[in-house]
Amino acid sequence: MAEVVIRVRANGPYLVEGPVRVVDAQGNAFAFNPEKPVALCRCGQSSKKPFCDGAHRTCDFAAAELAPTG
Repeated sequence: MAEVVIRVRANGPYLVEGPVRVVDAQGNAFAFNPEKPVALCRCGQSSKKPFCDGAHRTCDFAAAELAPTG
């Protein structure tokens, strides 16, 4: 089974790589190309929620969490 990796992009979306399904509150799956990474909105301003449309670039979204080291 392939590994799923979620990358936290500085001041941007969550980038999900690997075999995932994204479903809504009723259990319906969103359609997207499973061969490409999925970018999930973190800023709350995307017009394509839950997916990123790049709105974070114009809404002054700032978040650059880093994993703890040590």
